[in-house]
Amino acid sequence: MTLWTTILVASAVVLGTKLLGYLVPASVAAHPRIQRISDVLTVALLASLVVTQTVANGGAIVVDARVAALVVGAVLLRIRAPFIVVVMAAAAVAAALRAMGWAA
Repeated sequence: MTLWTTILVASAVVLGTKLLGYLVPASVAAHPRIQRISDVLTVALLASLVVTQTVANGGAIVVDARVAALVVGAVLLRIRAPFIVVVMAAAAVAAALRAMGWAA
């Protein structure tokens, strides 16, 4: 299969899965267990994306300025700082560490 064939097949599968979601009865989606699973699944997928983008570089695990920025962001979110403050502080920490040569 070529790259474009793979992309088109994957797109069709994703679209089909999304359309199948509309066929699920509301009573099934409203079940407490299903709601709990979907809430946890969303957080787990986001957490895995954050971890993958933070510590992965190709096939290796890398600890650099991104990890420090993530820690600063997590601490600021924990103390309920405004989101723009969290983003700016994390970016400033990453930029400062990169300027000092600690990370690429």
